[in-house]
Amino acid sequence: MSVVSLKGRDLLSLADLSAAELQELLNLAAAMKLGKVNLQCQKVLGLLFQKASTRTRVSFSVAMYQLGGQVLDLNASVTQVGRGEPTIDTARVLDRYLDVLAVRTFEQQELETFASYAKIPVINALTDLEHPCQVLADLQTVQERFGQLAGLTLVYVGDGNNMANSLLLGCALAGMNIRVAAPAGYKPDAAIVKQAEALAGDRSQVLITEDAIAATQNAQVVYTDVWASMGQENQAESRVPIFQPYQVNDELMSHADREAIVLHCLPAHRGEEITDAVMEGSQSLIWDQAENRLHAQKALLASILGAS
Repeated sequence: MSVVSLKGRDLLSLADLSAAELQELLNLAAAMKLGKVNLQCQKVLGLLFQKASTRTRVSFSVAMYQLGGQVLDLNASVTQVGRGEPTIDTARVLDRYLDVLAVRTFEQQELETFASYAKIPVINALTDLEHPCQVLADLQTVQERFGQLAGLTLVYVGDGNNMANSLLLGCALAGMNIRVAAPAGYKPDAAIVKQAEALAGDRSQVLITEDAIAATQNAQVVYTDVWASMGQENQAESRVPIFQPYQVNDELMSHADREAIVLHCLPAHRGEEITDAVMEGSQSLIWDQAENRLHAQKALLASILGAS
């Protein structure tokens, strides 16, 4: 099969991909998962993470090792980043050592600064604005179950955070209908909503609402995330009554398509945004979704590094 060429490119947002490139990446990830494609590249990946991570850190590391490369974990506590070295200095130094850098940080602007000062490819491993690598795995999981993406409807229920933002872009690129149900004051980024609407065009629908039940009607994919993201933990208790109507539970799922699946990017606060019954139920593909972080990111790295 042909391998999509993203050689030397950054991935700061899903909007950096075309619809065709997104689909080719998903096809490559699926083929690599099944062992139909075995690509190798002896390169070095740096992980510069300023936020805690389980799935992103481990999946990127294993993906790079399976490609035949190496990984350097550049935790802020063991680098000069933790002592306040300017972003522009760190970026220019790492550019001299590494082949690709995955950055997990707070501000999207900091990520963009890294990319502007480093010649090597820079990957968004999560910012407060977007989480594109997670959505690659999400779309791979949906495609595995339904055999296609175009024409399906995904509803995201809860906080209009970085996951909602990236799902808006990813679904729009894939030709999926995307509905985001969030309380007033917690809607997705307005600029990203407009970007998603432009990407969707006449192919699919973008809907932002406060009505979780209406949004879930006949949806094939029901998706949620924690009600307070990293850095917002001090707001967690006060958010519970605001978000309670947005819990993914059996009652909400009764309004979705009979064949609907449930996704969650993890970690989950069981009993808050999702119940144990739904998370462990037959409609949950959460563990397949988590596994696919490995395959989606391996396909991404292979494409960016020109693996052969």
